[in-house]
Amino acid sequence: MTDLAGADSVSSIPTPAPVQVPVQVPSDDLIGRPTTPTEAIGTAGLVGTHDWAGVAPEHPAKQSWYLRYRSKAVAVDIAGAVVAGLLCTFVPIGDAPLVDRGLVALALPGAWYLAILLCHGYERRYLGITADEYRAIGRAVVGLVVSVAVLSWLVHAEIARGLVLTAAPPLLVLGLLGRHLLRRGLLARREVGIDSQRTVVIGNVRTVAPLIRQLRRAPGEGMQVVGACVSGIATEGDFSTEIEGVPVFGYPDEAMYAIDLLDAEVVAVSSDPELSGPSLRRLAWSLEERAVDLVIAPGLFEVAGPRLSIRPSAGMPLLHVERPAMSGARRVFKRTVDLVLGVVLIVLAAPVLLGIAVAIRLDSPGGVIFRQTRVGARGETFQMLKFRTMVVDAEQRKAELVTAVDAGNTVLFKMRRDPRVTSVGRILRRLSIDEVPQLINVIRGEMSLVGPRPPLPSEVAGYESDATRRLRVKPGLTGLWQVSGRSDLSWDESLRLDLWYVDNWSLLLDLQIIVRTAKAVLRGTGAY
Repeated sequence: MTDLAGADSVSSIPTPAPVQVPVQVPSDDLIGRPTTPTEAIGTAGLVGTHDWAGVAPEHPAKQSWYLRYRSKAVAVDIAGAVVAGLLCTFVPIGDAPLVDRGLVALALPGAWYLAILLCHGYERRYLGITADEYRAIGRAVVGLVVSVAVLSWLVHAEIARGLVLTAAPPLLVLGLLGRHLLRRGLLARREVGIDSQRTVVIGNVRTVAPLIRQLRRAPGEGMQVVGACVSGIATEGDFSTEIEGVPVFGYPDEAMYAIDLLDAEVVAVSSDPELSGPSLRRLAWSLEERAVDLVIAPGLFEVAGPRLSIRPSAGMPLLHVERPAMSGARRVFKRTVDLVLGVVLIVLAAPVLLGIAVAIRLDSPGGVIFRQTRVGARGETFQMLKFRTMVVDAEQRKAELVTAVDAGNTVLFKMRRDPRVTSVGRILRRLSIDEVPQLINVIRGEMSLVGPRPPLPSEVAGYESDATRRLRVKPGLTGLWQVSGRSDLSWDESLRLDLWYVDNWSLLLDLQIIVRTAKAVLRGTGAY
């Protein structure tokens, strides 16, 4: 079984109306299966009381996306090994004879495939989804180098170190690059509904809805929700047949009926006290017979995988949640990176910044730098610096624009066609160059290169309790909000991204955001 992090808070979700099981028998191939919930109970068995018997034949398309992806991954890995072998043969590093180089080149593809296989680089649960697919490539390179060293020592063979140095880097680079391209292709197909796994969600009515929304928010995960079985609903009165637009096929008791009827490939179980222990174990056994994957949402919303681990205790798998990592040595390291990169970037950009300053002065009257009070870590205010992109009386004219149709979301004021923006300012905003002076705030320690969006004091005054958590860290020159839509985001979405960053920060995440920022700036999405 695989743990699946849950969705966002359910406090604002209204309890849906009671649910009636829709009876759907769409085609002749379902003849012999139960056609009503009552008949389904007799065949499938009740959760917690009977075994779920009656194994449905596996649909031939269930494994198709995985088989295609794995075949492509093997081909890409073998091709990378061939390239590395050719480099070993023809690049004159070390003093190994040509015959030895040729033998290494011939053995490398098979050895590389075996190394990745042993490092779980072709397992279905990792392919196209988690970072473990990339980690498997790194582990395979290390394992291959160590194996060659140990084998050389055991058989007293002199394998030139130059061959290892020649082969290892291209194996790593080509392996990571190949998997990245494969995953981008898979994500593009899943965005349009191709190569997704048909998923049935099971759980309590209050937890199923946010889980469905979370799965829809991440189509790249490849889980297409096609049905739900929910508990915590009334048994009489007027009934609804769907939740969050997903058809409801009954209570968890009828789960196997829905799984067989919909030919599901994945079952996602949300937190439900009635579906645990023996009931969940029996569900896992029945899904195993049908070759259906089982994932479990522990009810911890917006917590990333690196913070979660399994801690066995008294025969039970307990979920251990690490505290957020931005403290101690990690905080010092982040500050050091901010300081070094901030100084380097501002020095390199100095000639361009000077040209921009001249253009701003020539375009409209007023100063070059715009200073605005923002709220930083722990609620401390500071003067954030930006290139001036508006007329000098922009703040005085804001009151007459707040009621405009495109005045932003419910908290943040941001217009697509703001009449106060100057000609040069529009270009600067389009390329996000107006934010560059904030490197000075980064050097001062008031901001970080990556972090939540720096809020205005008026925005902070209206924060609810959850929103104040984003003030635990320094605001950033860029962040998840910058690479996920910027001004096009709703307030709830902006807040969700900022809180996710605060709770799941890592150095690798910062690096990923910086790389994605360059792409977002070039596209200009949400910049106005």
